[in-house]
Order: sequence, then structure tokens, then C-alpha cells
Amino acid sequence: MELYNRVSLECSKLITQRYSTSFTLGIQTLDQSLHLPIYGIYGYVRCADEIVDTFHGYDKEKLLKDFRQQTYEALQMKISTNPVLQAFQLVVNEYKIDLELIDAFLDSMEMDLHKQNYKTESYETYIYGSAEVVGLMCLKVFCKGNDAEYQRLKEPARKLGAAFQKVNFLRDMGSDFEERGRVYFPDVYYENFDSQAKVLIEKDIEKDFRDAYKGIVELPREARLGVYLAYKYYIKLFEKIRRTPSNQLLGSRVRVPNTRKMILLVSSYFKHRMHFI
Repeated sequence: MELYNRVSLECSKLITQRYSTSFTLGIQTLDQSLHLPIYGIYGYVRCADEIVDTFHGYDKEKLLKDFRQQTYEALQMKISTNPVLQAFQLVVNEYKIDLELIDAFLDSMEMDLHKQNYKTESYETYIYGSAEVVGLMCLKVFCKGNDAEYQRLKEPARKLGAAFQKVNFLRDMGSDFEERGRVYFPDVYYENFDSQAKVLIEKDIEKDFRDAYKGIVELPREARLGVYLAYKYYIKLFEKIRRTPSNQLLGSRVRVPNTRKMILLVSSYFKHRMHFI
């Protein structure tokens, strides 16, 4: 079992590396003991996301329903023949991740199968399930069973997950609408998206980032650098988006160059070592 568990976690690590160089970079700056558990979480959420976003031509609803059922069975039996689910259940059971977080995540994935335009309530529900709970799962790992610390950092972790997701929505607004027919922001219409609507969204994201930073500086030291690096990366991405006119944003995908990512890594590392974060 030790070999199977290790291979399962390494499968999730490979998924993370192939799908997100930025997230992989952030994980590598965490303490070594946190690497595989966080890979286990990311591999799981990435597989669910792929079902709803890219498995075109297949019965996505059935695939997601099966994935949900297999998740529950893996958590209950503490074993799965699916390496990604095996890695995830190891992390969930070791770090006592609440089932409510997993349910909320899967509910948001299911929303992607049906909803195309969101109102305020459904938007907030989707943000919570698709992003905030993923941050809370990671926070469970970072806190290593210290529930008082988890409760203290819970709200900033939610804000950080929300900020990341909203930046993604803004960056990918064009492709989300053109490829999937989705517009996540409530009362925002793709055809009429203008600078005024963009500014309102940006102010909301800016507040989330401010609230999130208060928690980042209080994180356990083993996790602080990795989370801070992810925060700085998204701040840089957000700044580029703010400088991009609304009409251009819909037709292109804003990116942070790899050279800039390395500069962020180095500067974040020195701030961490000098106890500035």
C-alpha cells in the first residue's frame, strides 16, 4: 500500500505540473511536507473541472455523477482503484477535511453543466464551491489539525480563493462565452461589457485581495511563502488586466511571462527570509 499511495500522489503531482506551471511553482515554495497533500487536492479538483469543461461529446452529467459517487466510496472505504481519488482520500482522511467542502465543490461543478448566466446568489454560491472551498481544503493541510488556527484564518482563505477565481473569470471572459456560453459575473452581459462594468468588478476583486492579505501574513511559516507567491502572481495578473481596455480583454488572454514569474519568486523568497511577510 505504501508504494500505491506514493504513486497515486505522484499521479496528482504530474497532473498539476502539466496543467498549471504557476500553481506548481507555488507548491514548490511550500515546505516539503506539504507538497504531496496539496498536489493530491489539486489533482482531484482538476479532474472534476476537466469533466465539465473539456469532455465534449461525452455525457458530462453522467461522468460527473459517477465521479461524485466514486469520491464518496473512496472516502468511506479509504481506498480507490483510481489513483487520483486514492490520493485525494488520503489527504481528506489524514487532514480531516470536511465533507461539506467537497459537496460544495462538486455542486459548483454541476452548476457548470447547466447555468450560463448567473445572478448574485448563484454567483456567490458558485464562487464558494469552485474556489473558496479549495482554499479551505489547502488551509486544513497548512494548519495540520490545529482547528483554532484554521477557524482564525478561514475567512481570509475564502477571500483569497474568491479573488483568484474572479481574476480568472475576468481574464477568461471571452473564451468562457465563446466556447461555453458562460458569463459568470451577475448582471453583466458579454455583448455590452464596457469599462464601467469592468471597473466595478475590479473594485470587488481589489477588496478581496486586501482582506486576504491579512490572513496570508498569519499563515504557518511552512505555508506562507507559497501562498504569498500565488498572491503576488495573481496581483501581477490583475494589474495587467486593469491596464487592458475592456474590448481588448474579450479578444485576448492576459498572461504573466515566465521571466516575470521567476522575478516574483526571487523577490518573494527574500521577503520571506527577511521576515517581511
